[in-house]
Amino acid sequence: MTCLAQDTTSKEKADTIRVGGMIIIKEHKDKEGEKNNTNVVISNHHKRKSSNISTNWVILDFGFSNFNDKTDYAAARTSGFIGQDVGPDQFDLRTGKSVNVNIWFFMQRLNVVQHIVNLKYGLGLELNNYRFEDERLHFAKNPTLIYLDPDWNVVDKNKFAADYVTVPLMVNFNFTPGRENGFGLSAGVSAGFLYSSRQKIKVDGDKDKQHDDFDLEQWKFSYIGELNLGPVKLYGSYAMHNMWEKGLDQTPYNVGIRFSHW
Repeated sequence: MTCLAQDTTSKEKADTIRVGGMIIIKEHKDKEGEKNNTNVVISNHHKRKSSNISTNWVILDFGFSNFNDKTDYAAARTSGFIGQDVGPDQFDLRTGKSVNVNIWFFMQRLNVVQHIVNLKYGLGLELNNYRFEDERLHFAKNPTLIYLDPDWNVVDKNKFAADYVTVPLMVNFNFTPGRENGFGLSAGVSAGFLYSSRQKIKVDGDKDKQHDDFDLEQWKFSYIGELNLGPVKLYGSYAMHNMWEKGLDQTPYNVGIRFSHW
């Protein structure tokens, strides 16, 4: 709304027209002994109110998968879950090849306090690929047995994958509200359900996949966080518990870069 003050020495009238966010003011000024002067003032100070809910569609994460291994290998061998020749060295990961890819169908940000404190949540897929230094590692099923396969001395690829449907929930602090590539951080938790796990082998161009749950835990609960540094966005997650139902004690974690609008 535009207000015009009236001068005691002049008579003022104004016509105001609003077009979208633009305001056009036509001022008429009459003074004694002078002709009628007409001024046109264009104002664009109309401020758009930010939405309390914003949605970001299709977010991609790319990073690395790893785990904190606290397995009692003597007990695991005695239980028959792993072979007698399997130890911590066989589970060493090829870091550059153990990849984490997350595909978030959407994430929403709900304003809580002046768009600075927000609630952030979404839905997506967590895809974890583990590549072991010892590529002879074989995951057999019914019952699960992890052993070294002498026929796999030379393989092109040996990959173990665990994929989850995941719902994240975070408290977001946006230090530069109104900016797309701003600065802020988020922290919270996520819940994921295991929908696929498999071992994929490639030998001399021939591929073989074996699907099973391999006694992995069906649910994965994690602490999660992200850091927004302008155009660069980083993410991380650390599971609250062991990824296996029995035998091994390995707690997974992921770190990487996030490709997102905010």
